[in-house]
Amino acid sequence: MKTLDKIPTGKIERAGKLVKTGVKIGGNYAKYYSKKLVNPSLSKDKLNEDNAGDIYDGLKSLKGSALKVAQMLSMEKNLLPSAYVEKFSLSQFSVPPLSAPLVRKTFKKYLGKYPEAIFDSFEKDSVNAASIGQVHKATKDGKKLAVKIQYPGVAESISSDLAIVKPIAIRMFNLQGKDSDKYFKEVENKLVEETNYILEIKQSKEITQACALIPNMEFPKYYEDLSSERIITMDWMKGQHLSEFAKMPFTQEIGNRLGQALWDFYMFQIHGLRKVHADPHPGNFLVSEENTLIAIDFGCIKEIPDEFYVPYFELAQKENINNDEFFMKKLYELEILTPTDSQKELDFFKALFKEMLSLFTSPFHEEEFDFGSDIFWTKIADLSERYAKDEQIRKMNGNRGSKHFLYMNRTFFGLYNLLHDLKAKVDVNNFRQYLD
Repeated sequence: MKTLDKIPTGKIERAGKLVKTGVKIGGNYAKYYSKKLVNPSLSKDKLNEDNAGDIYDGLKSLKGSALKVAQMLSMEKNLLPSAYVEKFSLSQFSVPPLSAPLVRKTFKKYLGKYPEAIFDSFEKDSVNAASIGQVHKATKDGKKLAVKIQYPGVAESISSDLAIVKPIAIRMFNLQGKDSDKYFKEVENKLVEETNYILEIKQSKEITQACALIPNMEFPKYYEDLSSERIITMDWMKGQHLSEFAKMPFTQEIGNRLGQALWDFYMFQIHGLRKVHADPHPGNFLVSEENTLIAIDFGCIKEIPDEFYVPYFELAQKENINNDEFFMKKLYELEILTPTDSQKELDFFKALFKEMLSLFTSPFHEEEFDFGSDIFWTKIADLSERYAKDEQIRKMNGNRGSKHFLYMNRTFFGLYNLLHDLKAKVDVNNFRQYLD
C-alpha cells in the first residue's frame, strides 16, 4: 500500500481537499441523471458506489476526524446504502499509513529519540492504519510490543474538520436549528479525548483492571515510560480481527462463548462502572487462538451520568414502555419530547419511539437472547427503511434526545452488530454476578 509523506494540516488545505471531492460527487450525479434520461429504471447502485469511493478517497488522505466520522457511519448498516458501509468500513483498520521518515520524525518530537534508539527492534512498516493513528510492531527486553502513533495534525484539526462535515451530517440526520450544536460538541469533545493518548492510557488501565474478572476476555498491558501524548506502547496481542474471524467457519459453542464475553464486558462497564468503551467496531477486537476475546483500544470512553442512565434503562423494561403515563414522563426526561412540541409532534414521536424502543430493547426482555436470529435483524432493517422514507420525519425537527444518546446508541448498535456477526446466544443477566 502506498505510504503518506505528508498529511494536510491547515484548514484551507483540508477544506480544499474536500471541495475537490464535492466536485467529483457532482460529476457522478450529472452522469447518473444523464443515463437515467435514457434508462428511467436505472438504480442508484452505481451512483452510490462511485460516491462512496470518491468520499472515502478524499477522507483517507486527510485522516483524523473526517475519516473517523466515516468509520462511525460504517457501523450504521441500516442507515446507509451498502456501498457506503462497505467502503467506509475500510477506515476501521485499512488506510494508507505514514511513511517511515514521518514516523521517525514523530518519535523524535514526542519521545525525544528515534524508535531504533528506544526499542530493540522496530518495524518501519505499520501493520495497521486507521483514522487517528497507526500501529507498528516492536520488541524490547524480550517482549513483543504494539506501538500506536498518532497522525500529525489530527488533534489540531478536529474543530475545522467537524465544521466541514457538519452540513453533511445535518442533512443526513435531519438536524435543524442551533440545538444541533450540542450533538456536534459531544462528538468534538470525544474526538479531543481520543487524541489525548495520556488520557487513553489512564482509561485503558482503569477499565482493563476492573474488567479482568470477566471470563474469556484478555487485555494488553500498557507501558507509560514508552508512551507520550501522541504515542502509546502496549503488549502485542496475537489474534484475528473479529470481522475476519466471523467470516470463517466456527461452532455455535465458540460463537456463544465469545458473544457472552462481549455482552458481559459491556454490561459490566455500563451498569458497574457507569462508563463504557463506546467504539465497538471489529477493528477494536481480536479473537485469540484459544478463542478468547481481546479488547485492544480504549480511546473512546463514554461516561454515563445518573440523570441519563436511570431513565434510559427504565425504558429498557417492557412494562414501563407499555405504561403510557410513565413512558411520556421518561421521554421528556430524555429530551425526546420537549415543552415546545405541537400536539402533532407529540403524537408522532411518542408512537415512533414506542415502536423503536420496543424493538431495540427486546434483548433485555428475555433471559436468553439469540443475536443470530434473522427475525430480529429483519425487523430492524424494515423499521430503518420505513422511517428513512417517511416524509413526515423529514418535515419535523430531527433534534431529538439527550446528547448522551449519541454514544450510547452507537455503543448498542455496534455491540448488537458484533453479536450478530458471532451468531451468539447470550444469557442476558449473566453479567450481574460480576457487579458484586
